Amino acid sequence: GILEKIRLCLIKKLLPDREDRRKYHEAFASSTSFHGVHNIVHRQSKARRALWLLVVAGCLATAVWQICSRFSYYFSWPTTTTMVVQYVEKVKFPAVTFCNLNRFQAHAVSNLKVIFLIWNIVSAILQKFTVEDKYSQELNDFLLGNQNFSIKDFTRKNGFYLNSSTLLECDFFGKPCYPQDFEHVFTEYGNCFTFNHNDLSARRVSLSGRGLHLLFDVQQDKFTDEPTLGYTDAGITFVVHSPQELPRFDGLGLLTPVGTHAQVAIRQLKSIIQEYPWGECKPDIKLQYHKIYSTNGCLLECKARYIQDWCGCLPFILPGNGTECDLLKFYKCVYPAVYNIEIKGLCTVGTHNSTCPAPCEETDYPTTVTYSNFGGERAIKYFSTKLKKSSEYIRQNLVRIEIKYHDLSYKITQQQKALTISELLADVGGQLGLFCGASMITIIELLEYIFTNFCWMCIFFLLKAPEMPQWNNPPQNQPTQKGKKRGIQEC
Repeated sequence: GILEKIRLCLIKKLLPDREDRRKYHEAFASSTSFHGVHNIVHRQSKARRALWLLVVAGCLATAVWQICSRFSYYFSWPTTTTMVVQYVEKVKFPAVTFCNLNRFQAHAVSNLKVIFLIWNIVSAILQKFTVEDKYSQELNDFLLGNQNFSIKDFTRKNGFYLNSSTLLECDFFGKPCYPQDFEHVFTEYGNCFTFNHNDLSARRVSLSGRGLHLLFDVQQDKFTDEPTLGYTDAGITFVVHSPQELPRFDGLGLLTPVGTHAQVAIRQLKSIIQEYPWGECKPDIKLQYHKIYSTNGCLLECKARYIQDWCGCLPFILPGNGTECDLLKFYKCVYPAVYNIEIKGLCTVGTHNSTCPAPCEETDYPTTVTYSNFGGERAIKYFSTKLKKSSEYIRQNLVRIEIKYHDLSYKITQQQKALTISELLADVGGQLGLFCGASMITIIELLEYIFTNFCWMCIFFLLKAPEMPQWNNPPQNQPTQKGKKRGIQEC
C-alpha cells in the first residue's frame, strides 16, 4: 500500500505528462541565453534547422577545445620572470667576511703537514676534500700521541688573527672602524672575520662610490700554508653576503693577492621565487639555528642532524648545541659520515622535493672587481717608513681592498604566475561569450535544465520498474511442503 501511494504521488505531482514536457523544452529553447538554440527549434525550414544545428555544434566544440587548452596550460604551472630596478636614497650595506689564504702560524707546531691534513678533514664538511692513503699512517701516529688535541682551540689560537698589526687601516663611509667591529667565524679557511655581522641600521650607504676601505698585512713570514698539499697562494680572500646568512666560500670567494689594490663594485639583487608547483620553493620551511632560510644554512643543519645521529657528537664548524666531536671522532666517524651523506644524497639542494629547496626570497650581491698594483714608489716609501719595513716586505704582504656600491639601486627579479585563477576564468568566459554567447547565468540555466530532465528520467524508470516480489514466509511451527510450493508459484 505504501509503494502504491508513492507511485500515485510521483505520477500526479512530480512527473508531468508528455505535452507539458514538450512545452517545457520549447520554452527553454526560446528563453535560454545560450545563443542559437532557439533558431534550431523555431525555424520552419528543416534545412535551416540543420544548418543552425551545425553552427551551434561547431561553435560549442570550438569553445570546449579552447577551454580545454586553457586548462591544460594552467595545469602546466607556467611562470614569467620580471626584473624591476628600484632607486632609493639609502641602501643597506652587506656583510663582508675576510680570510687569510695562509691559515696557520708557522711557529705553531713542528709538523704543519699534519695540521693541514686534520683541517682538511674538518673542512670536508663544508667542501669536498680527500685525504690520500699515504698520509693515513702519519695521521694515526699523531692521533695516538695527541688524544687531547683540539683542532678548534688550535685554530682559534694559532690561526689568522685580526688586530692592529694585521688590519692597518679600516674606514667605513668616512668613519674609522676597528678589529673589534669584526666578528670571528670558522670557515674552510680557518679563522675568518665578518664586518657588519649585526646588520646595524646605521650602516647604510647614501652615496655611491664610497663604502668600506681596508688595508691588510698578511704577514707571510708568520703565517704559512703547505705547498705539498696544494696551498700555494698568499693574500686575502673575501665574500660579500647578506648579514643574516653565513659566509660561503666554496667557489664564491674573491681572491686578492699580495701587492695589489682591489676595487669591488657591488649591486644588490633580490630574487623572489614562486612556491611549488609554479616554482621550487616551500614557504613553510624554517631553520632552527638561522634567522632566515637559505639553501646553504639548510644544508649545514641537515649535515649536522645526520652526523649527530651517527657519531653522537657535533662538529664545531656546524650549527647546533650538541656535544663537540673530538679529533678521533672527526677522523674515525665524521669524515666517513660526510662521505656517506654525499654518496647517498641524504642532503640534497634545489628542487621542491629535495631536502633543501630553493628559498622563496634571496638577496645576492653580484660584484665587479678591478685590480691594480699596490702603491707607487712614493707610496711604498711612505708605508716602508710608517711600518718600519722594507719595500720588498710592503710589496709581498700588503693588500688594499675597497668595497662600494655601484649605484643607489637594487634589482628585483620576481617569478610570477603566467596564468592566475582570475585570468583563467576570464579566458573561459571569453571563449564561451565569443563562440556561444554564454555566461555564468547560461551555465546555471543549463545545469537547471539538465537536473530537471535527470529527475524526470529517474522517476520514469522508477515507475516502469517491475513490482518487488513479496515473500510469504510460513510460520515456523507450520513448515509444510504445500506452503513452500505456493510461495514458489507466487514468486
